[in-house]
This record gives sequence, C-alpha cells and structure tokens, in this order.
Amino acid sequence: MNNYSSRSLFASWPFYSRALKIALPVMTQQLIQNFVSLIDNFMVAGLGDIKMSGVNVAGQIFFNFLIVINTLCASAGIFMSQFKGANDKEGMRQSFKFKVLITGILGLAFSVVCFYAPRSLFNLMVTKNADAQAILDQCQAYSKAVSLSWIFMVISQSIASSLREIESVKAPLIISVIATLTNTFFNWVLIYGHFGCPRLEVIGAGYATVIARFVELILFISYIIIKKTPFLFNIIDIFKIKIDLFKKIFLKSGMILYSELFWALSETLSNALYNTRGGAEVVSGMASGFAIANLFFIAMGGIVTSVTVILGQELGAGNLEEAKSYKRWFLSGSVVFGTIFLLIGLLTTFLVPIVFSNLTIEAQKISKGLIIVAAIYMPLWAFLNAQYSISRTGGDTTMGVICDTVGNVLFISGMVLLTFFTSFNPVIMYAIVKISDVPKSTIAHFWLKKERWLVNLTK
Repeated sequence: MNNYSSRSLFASWPFYSRALKIALPVMTQQLIQNFVSLIDNFMVAGLGDIKMSGVNVAGQIFFNFLIVINTLCASAGIFMSQFKGANDKEGMRQSFKFKVLITGILGLAFSVVCFYAPRSLFNLMVTKNADAQAILDQCQAYSKAVSLSWIFMVISQSIASSLREIESVKAPLIISVIATLTNTFFNWVLIYGHFGCPRLEVIGAGYATVIARFVELILFISYIIIKKTPFLFNIIDIFKIKIDLFKKIFLKSGMILYSELFWALSETLSNALYNTRGGAEVVSGMASGFAIANLFFIAMGGIVTSVTVILGQELGAGNLEEAKSYKRWFLSGSVVFGTIFLLIGLLTTFLVPIVFSNLTIEAQKISKGLIIVAAIYMPLWAFLNAQYSISRTGGDTTMGVICDTVGNVLFISGMVLLTFFTSFNPVIMYAIVKISDVPKSTIAHFWLKKERWLVNLTK
C-alpha cells in the first residue's frame, strides 16, 4: 500500500499519477482520432448537408458494429489485465487469441455486409426524413468504399487494447498518430481530387479510411513482433485454445454485449427519431454536434482503461483489500474529472462555426445545442463509466445488465413519447431522455456496495 489512508475519499497524488499515466496516452490517442474524425467531417461537410448526412447515417450503423468489437475486446481485457497482475503469460496469450479469432471472423463478415449492404438497411435511419433518397445514395456509396477497412480495424483494435491492458500505452498512441495523419492526407487527396487524383467525394473518404487502417495494422503487427510482447503467440498455434477460458470470456462477453447493444440500439433508435424532425439539417446538425462532443468524450476512455488496468492487476495479484480502496478513489476522482471536461466541453462550442461553416445556420444551431447538453451531463457520465468499469473488472457483469435494462427502457419510452406527443426539437429531446442515466447510476451505487465485483478471475 502507498502512504495514504485507505479510508479517505480521495487518494494522494501517487495513485492518481499512476492512473493518469495510463489514461492520458489513451485519451490523447482518442483525441487525435476524434480530431481527425472532426477534420473528416469538416472535409465531407464541404460537400454539403446531403453528402455529410449520407456518411453519418452509414456511421450510425457502423457504430453498432464497433460496440460489438469493443465489447469483445473489453471482455477479454478483463482477463488480460488480471493475468498481467498474476504474471501469467499463457493466460495473456489465450486472452489475445480470443480477441483475434472472434473479432477477425466478425470483421470479415461485416466487410461483406457493408460491400453488399442493401438500401433498406440504411433506410431505417431516415425513413421519414425529407431528403431520404438523396442521403441513401451517398450512404451506400460510402459503405461500399469503406468496407475492406473493417478487417484491418478489428485486428488492430485487438492489439491496441491488449497493449493498453499491460500498461504499454505509448505505442498505440504513436501508431494512432501515424494512422490518423495518413487518413487525413488521403481524405484531402481523394475527396477533392488533389495531386492529379480524381475527385471521389464520399467514396474518396471511404478509400482513405481503408488505406489508413491498413497502415495502422502493419505498424501494430511489426511492433508486437519486435518487442516480443507477453501476449504474442506463434501464428501456427492460433487454434491451440483453452476451451474453459474461452467459455468464461464468452459468458462475460454475452452479458456485457447485452448491455452495450441495448444501449447502442437505444441510441440508434433515438437518432432515427431525431431525424424525423426535419431534413438534412437535422441529420448533419446532430452528426456535427456529436463529432465535436467526441473531443471531450475522451474522458470516458481514460477512466475505463485506468480502472481496468490498475484495479484488474490488484485483483489478479490477490490484493482485494487494496482494491476496495481503489474503488472509492476511482469513483470520487471520476466526478472531478467529469467536471473538468464539462468546462472543456462548453468551450468546444466555439469550434462549430469554424469547422462547420459550410453547413446551414439551422444545422449549426442544432450542433451547438447538442454540445452544451452533452457537456452538462459529463460529471454524471464519468461517474457512471467508473461504476461500470469497476464492476466489470472483477467479472460482475450482472450489474450492467440490470442498470441498462432499466435505463434504456426509460430512454426508449421517453424518446417515443416525445416524438409522437411533442414538437420539441432534437436537442431538447436528447436533454430530457438522458435523465434516464440517473436511475442507472443510482442502481449501480447500491449494487457496488455489495462488493460482488471483488473477485480474482485468474484462480
């Protein structure tokens, strides 16, 4: 133990210093990715509301696939961090094999789906939108162009998450910088047709993503081979797996996947309902607002990663009493962290007229309103993410199922009622229904007091 009281609400600096050393590179990586995503949005926004809306409607469908991949990596990551604490290299290899095998199969399948995506798949998001047909034309073109990138992305994500879980956080950051700069450059070249290349517009944005993802994967594979990371395995041994461990991870994955997909479904449904409030200005306005909000949502990634790594290693090493204190310090620290990012979030509203000057004034107003609402919710969301991470790090995935079932039922019910019985604009709708996160956090608070998460999964 360090030289601070295990009963205190806040830890002394050494604890938070360790947490920040893990969180900051992760957040910086996400900031760079989100900032480049913002630049992507800026470049596509230069093509007008319709084409930006097409890319973002496709993105709303892609979002659900990313949830699945991130959940599978996070589920295996629970075991990866605990095996690291127990210094069990074979356990780490098995956790990594799970990620590569399962996400690889899903990545291949999703690439095929995106290439041959039927129009009806995307039509669900813009059924009653005034500009639906024009948006769908752009949506399909972008989906086909970007399809190959998913195969590269899932393997890169498996490697990057594993590196973070063993506290190797600098390499993913550096590789992310290179990949995102590559993406930005080829966006500029292919969207607008520079250096003698044809002007491909939304198709060019898709091709740029494929190139960047391929570069990223090559760099990640090269790094883990050169560094001989403890989870690295010989490719010919990829099918030598421990069935019992895979079953354990699958069980945890299933519970977390239920929670995350239910949440993703509610978000996707809400986007479809927002889109009924107008034309392309609503779709592009909400999309641009979320693109900027993602710049301060990086706080969540920092919290989740630091909790998973630090708390997971303590549990894996059998230090259960220390883990109890760490839980309290993470929860109190997350509120402070979220408040800081509330202020940062409010400041980002000034980016809207700069980055999205080509969007209509109405779209810009929607974007600013969404950013303000999201910023106000940041302390609550930071606290809620810390609660979920603590529970899942110890293998207690039941809490998330209960919280998300209650919260998302309230969320979806509220969205439907507001859509059919009010004339509120999408920003006000978003602000009201997100109150559903309060009962989720309340349930989590009382659940964590039972200490069901306090489990060493390596035994």
